This record gives sequence, C-alpha cells and structure tokens, in this order.
Amino acid sequence: MTNYIALLHAVNVGGTGKLPMTELKALCDGLGFEGTRTYIASGNVVFKSDKSAAEVKAALEQVLEGHMGKAVGVQVRTQSEMQAVLEANPFPGREGSRTLTLFLNSPPPADTPTTATGQGNEEIILGAREVYIYYPDGMGRTKLKLPIIKTGTARNINTVAKLAAMAANL
Repeated sequence: MTNYIALLHAVNVGGTGKLPMTELKALCDGLGFEGTRTYIASGNVVFKSDKSAAEVKAALEQVLEGHMGKAVGVQVRTQSEMQAVLEANPFPGREGSRTLTLFLNSPPPADTPTTATGQGNEEIILGAREVYIYYPDGMGRTKLKLPIIKTGTARNINTVAKLAAMAANL
C-alpha cells in the first residue's frame, strides 16, 4: 500500500466549498482508503491505498462531485513526493507561513514567473509539479496574481511539512 496525501482545491476557504473534515474522512473511508486522517479544515487528507495516484485522484474527484454537487479539484502526492516537495523548498529558513507551495498536476510552464501581475517583492521559483512563492510582507497584503493558480491548490510550507510527517506515520 502507498501512503498518499490529497489536497482539495477551494474547500472551506472564504465561505465557499463547505466540507466538514469528518465528512471528507467518511468519503475516503468509503472509497476503501485506510488510516484516513485529516489536517485542518482546508481539505487536507492522508491515507493508505493500493490504488495508483491517478486512480486515487479520479475516485476522490468523482465522490466529491457527487457529495458536493460540483467539481472539486484534487492534487495527490505520495508521502515520498510530498517529502521531496518539502526538501526542494527554495526558501529554507524563511518564515513558513509566508512560503507558499502551489501544487499542480503537471510541471509549471517555464513562463509562469513572467505571467505574474502585481508582483512586488515576492519571489517565484518553479518546482517539479509545484510553484514556490515567498511573500516577505505576508500574503494578506500582496497584489500578486498568477494565472496558473486556478489550475492547482496552494498550501504553506508549514502545512506541507505537517502532511509529509503525518503520511510518514500512517
């Protein structure tokens, strides 16, 4: 069995996509996932499954659409992939709550940093299937907009670290 982390897009953020984590856990358990645990209310779940990452993603998206009545984007990483994302953080030693990781289904386009608008002193670094963004002044004050953000879901590096650790201890 593989240890997975699933990250749901736009769940319990800004009053949209209400999904109690007890319901998310029950949906995952209903799919036959094992050891299911959620972390904070923004759609983070770790579990074990013998399905491939693509099968896990498809199953979760299907059950979530049925449950919520609308499509919910899901990013899936194995525990080792999430650990690699953490280790690849190009901003080590900087405040984790100001370091964001945007998770994508495929490698980010090379022009991602140049398509940004409203960029101040934020730093943007491309990863394997991620975009790392450091917000020195915090995310609440930024004017930065990245068109690619609509295709993925973001977590701060503190959450990435916690999820990697949770998945390692399933």
